[in-house]
Amino acid sequence: MKLVFMGTPDFAVPALKALAQSGHDVAAVVAQPDRPKGRGRALQAPPVKLCAQSLGVPVLQPEKAGAPDFIQTLRDLKPDVVVVVAFGQILKKDLLDLPRLACVNLHSSLLPKYRGAAPINWAVINGEKKTGVSTMKMDEGLDTGDVLLTRVVPIHDSDDSQSLHDALAREGAELMLETLDRLEAGDLVPQPQDHERATYAPKLKKEDGLVQWDRPAETIRNLARGLEPWPGAYTFYKNKRLRLYRVEVAPGEAGDAPGTVVRVSDYGVEIGTAKDRIIATELQPEGKKRMTVKSFLQGRRILCGESLTSGPLPQLSNSI
Repeated sequence: MKLVFMGTPDFAVPALKALAQSGHDVAAVVAQPDRPKGRGRALQAPPVKLCAQSLGVPVLQPEKAGAPDFIQTLRDLKPDVVVVVAFGQILKKDLLDLPRLACVNLHSSLLPKYRGAAPINWAVINGEKKTGVSTMKMDEGLDTGDVLLTRVVPIHDSDDSQSLHDALAREGAELMLETLDRLEAGDLVPQPQDHERATYAPKLKKEDGLVQWDRPAETIRNLARGLEPWPGAYTFYKNKRLRLYRVEVAPGEAGDAPGTVVRVSDYGVEIGTAKDRIIATELQPEGKKRMTVKSFLQGRRILCGESLTSGPLPQLSNSI
């Protein structure tokens, strides 16, 4: 079949590669425009664009996918299917109605659970033991279209959002190939979603990473796993932001106070929570690089009984 592929970040790259290596014809790739990044704010091409260029596939980068001239460009290509994988814009009816068969989206959850922008992160944050990938026939809603195929993927205790992201991207690429083959063969029956069971995974904000020490240690560990690599779990120590890169859960003891340092060693800093302890083994002090606790302690003292807080201490006014 003739395909148009729409995607932008790393998650979409395995699917694009799989389609390019299949018997289908990827006539064009559509990605978000290059954006300024880094300290120098130099324009940086999205991963899907770089992949398409390496494959020799033409790339389109509209500022708005609903622009009439862009819609006409796609219409002139006469695609059988428009494949959408983490493109980053809501598609309007004119585009959804354009392909001969369908616009097919790959979503990184088992729909209708975790509709929205950050399904991988929220599945880990919420302590799920499994998630998956779904292909669906797109409609004008937010991840509300009829489901075509799904594939379950376990969430291992050692997973964080990055490792799960990579696993789901691989599984999603295979699922998209299967979906297109069966769509072409005409043996797929779209299944309407049960909207009563829908849950949402909103876009992450930096403040989502702020640790609340009056929660159980397992909840805090899941937060740290789910926010890796961005925005990261963090707390405040001596009024400075302290990112918690790697944390473990250990049994607590009577008298442990939430947010209070209860033990310090070269291996980790143990902190009280509502239930059990968090052992922070890799940290990043404000303005510094990521480091082990052993390296952290070489230049700083952190003492039992000191507190980690959920926000900087207020500045005292000198006025009377």
